[in-house]
Amino acid sequence: MARSSAEDVELRRACAAAIAGSGGKDEQIALSIRVAKGRGIFEKLGRLAEPRVLAITTKRSARSQKTKTFIRVLKYSSGAGLESTKLYKLKHLAKLEVVSNDPSGCTFIMGFDNLRSQSVAPPQWTMRNIDDRNRLLFCILNLCKEILAKLPKVVGIDIVELALWAKDNTPSITTTTQATTNKSTNNTEEERNENNGDEIAEYYTEREIKVGSVSVEKDLLNSQDEEKEEDLEALLGTYLMGIGEADAFSERMKQELIALEAANVYSILETEPLIDEVLQGLDAATYCVDDIDEWLQIFNVKLRHMREDIASIESRNNSLEQVSDNCKVLIDELDILLTHLRIPPEFSASLTNGSFEEKRMLKNVEACEWLSNALRNFDNSNLDPIYANLRAVRERREELEKLKIIFVKRATDFLRNYFATLADFMLTDKTYFTQFRGQLKRPDHADLRFKCRTYARLLQHLKSLDKNSLAPLRKAYCHSLNLLLRREAREFSNELRTSTKTPKNTQAFMDGASGNSLDTSMVSEAYSNMLRIFIPLLVDESSFFAHFMSFDGIDSKDDDDDLELMDIEGNDVKSNSATEIDALNEALKDLLDGIQEDFYAIVDWAYRTDPLRCISMYGLTERYLSGQKADSSGFVRKLLDDLSSNISAHFNKFIDDACIKYERYERNIRPPVGVLPYMATFVNHAARMEQYIQGQSRDMVDKGYAKLVAAMFATLENIADSDSKSADIVRIENYAAFQNSLYELANAVPSLAKFYHLASESYEQACTNLTSSIINLQFERLFGFHMRVQEEMLYTKNAEEIPFRQGLSKSDLRKILKYTFSSLDKSINGMYKRLQKSLPTQELFPSIWEKCKREFLVKYEAFVDMVTKIYGTKESLTPVSDMKEFLDSFT
Repeated sequence: MARSSAEDVELRRACAAAIAGSGGKDEQIALSIRVAKGRGIFEKLGRLAEPRVLAITTKRSARSQKTKTFIRVLKYSSGAGLESTKLYKLKHLAKLEVVSNDPSGCTFIMGFDNLRSQSVAPPQWTMRNIDDRNRLLFCILNLCKEILAKLPKVVGIDIVELALWAKDNTPSITTTTQATTNKSTNNTEEERNENNGDEIAEYYTEREIKVGSVSVEKDLLNSQDEEKEEDLEALLGTYLMGIGEADAFSERMKQELIALEAANVYSILETEPLIDEVLQGLDAATYCVDDIDEWLQIFNVKLRHMREDIASIESRNNSLEQVSDNCKVLIDELDILLTHLRIPPEFSASLTNGSFEEKRMLKNVEACEWLSNALRNFDNSNLDPIYANLRAVRERREELEKLKIIFVKRATDFLRNYFATLADFMLTDKTYFTQFRGQLKRPDHADLRFKCRTYARLLQHLKSLDKNSLAPLRKAYCHSLNLLLRREAREFSNELRTSTKTPKNTQAFMDGASGNSLDTSMVSEAYSNMLRIFIPLLVDESSFFAHFMSFDGIDSKDDDDDLELMDIEGNDVKSNSATEIDALNEALKDLLDGIQEDFYAIVDWAYRTDPLRCISMYGLTERYLSGQKADSSGFVRKLLDDLSSNISAHFNKFIDDACIKYERYERNIRPPVGVLPYMATFVNHAARMEQYIQGQSRDMVDKGYAKLVAAMFATLENIADSDSKSADIVRIENYAAFQNSLYELANAVPSLAKFYHLASESYEQACTNLTSSIINLQFERLFGFHMRVQEEMLYTKNAEEIPFRQGLSKSDLRKILKYTFSSLDKSINGMYKRLQKSLPTQELFPSIWEKCKREFLVKYEAFVDMVTKIYGTKESLTPVSDMKEFLDSFT
């Protein structure tokens, strides 16, 4: 016997995963088995049964502590997995009925009392064999009895046979337990843990089946015994006998049975003559039937011949109808082919000799559309291979090609001359360029574009007829319009510079001394006007050119319906290939090349007027550059990018010149140095730079700050190093002046704050060097002794040996202390006056004197600690606190 799918462990695991995925994580599977789902009427119509899996599950409610039972229907998904499709509650199961039409008895129906539509036939479930059917039914009946305490109605099933099957096929508990025991003895502890779950599940499932089957058998048999008892009581009720008269009742039943048998024999003997007559009639009918059968055979032969004749006639008629239909189709195809072969005379005239005037452009466009359609119809991909080899088709195709070549040449020559004529007319029109003088209006190309739009459709058809024909037309259009745009830009730039009044003293901006009193905002306004007028004009011209010259799929803001790109069939073109964009950029270079010179002239003029205006011009340029996103603005983006580089180069030139000017102070300075002049110059430049910053010019300005400050500090260090006596004084004066003048800007600008802190560190270092040198000069013997002791400690591990070294004995220490403290007030006063005399300005003296006192106290405290540690005496030393009070008295 083949293994049942109910014993398939992999199937059970797949069912558990599918049920858990559909929200039934707490459900336990009692039985899972493969079935076939079908409906009787649909199978007759040819629809095949669908494979399904029925899973009987139980779930214990945590709230009510009751066990619920379900029947889940699972189907196979596209990924060869299982997914839950139906869920039936077992408490609503009312009937189990075996279908009588299935002779195998493997098909049954489950009837539920809660279905919405009872008129729809319930699904039929077909098992592989009777064993699978009985196993599923017994599992259902067992759960109904044990959990629900009721049984559904069973129809079409022999209960006795079902009970005998359950008795024979239910496995025993001892066998399963023994098998589990044997398996456990053979496996290791780890293998037993891995397989333990499956064996226990199988054990309890088989045990439940056995116990349930026995109880179900008893219930079904008891129900049949009750029915027999009821029938027996009804039979006894027809006789008036007591309970103890069983023998009399049995005798009476025998007598009645003998009487019934005698009556049957008598009736049979009475009906014998009738039976003979019936037999004679049957014999006569048999003879008639034989005669009719012979006649029917004769008629059948004749009908067969007639059917053969009719089939032959129908075959000939079908052949004739097919020939007739083929002839009609052939005539229609020939009519269509003749239509394609015909060249309308009006289109031929327009293509070969027609005029290209504006009033005749509609006819020319119609002729182009007809020619495009005709060429497309005669293309090998659209033409039947049978027609492609016809001589008439080949000749007509050659004639159409000649028409195309003639028309393309005529249209190309006309448009090339037309573009040149339009541009020359505007260049020679004196009234057109007089509008720039004193008014600075934007050039008006509306009339030019209107005239060009008349031939937009013609250009699109030329592209569909011959893609190579647009290359010379694009070059001619670019050359003509380039002359016009360059003339307009030159006139506008000259008038812009002429009408703008600028300051005459431009050297003041380089010196930074009197630059704040001069207003140069008109320079930035002039550059802004140049960008505001010509950048939108160049973008519009680029967009118009891209659409007018039929570049495929170029993004633009131009919504003109006359310039909308379409293919031969009238569909919008959406492709955007890199080849088309490269070709457009090359054409735009020819269209706009040379106009950047007028922008450069404005930038050079603005730089000569006020170099720091490069900052505001750079910000304006970057703002316009960030707004150019369309594919047709490629050259405009390049123009703005070049302008940004040019402005940045001018600004860097100004920074380099300023750095060179700072470095000249190193060669020309003479003592006394004082505060270097370029400190104030840098602050003035920084203040004006911050006023001009716009948009993305911050990075450029910060880089300029870094170069200027680096040059300033490097020059200051070189000047200070050239005079070693006053080096610290020079550093202190200049770094202090730099901090004082840059304080307000440093609080507002982070990049300047970095340089402010750098100057502050250098100032502190210079102050420390100055105070240390003055202290060491006034107390040379005292702190010199300290330095010699520290040097000896580097080479001596034991500090007790130092007092025995030459020059470092206790007597030497007493001499130094006596000398120092005998004239302490004189030495402190000398240090005070020396520091006061060293500083050229008294504004810095109080803060530096405080630094000097702190430095002296630090050194003196270290000396006291050294003496205490090595020489072990403090009697002859002045305490640090008294020394601090003594120093505070000098104010």
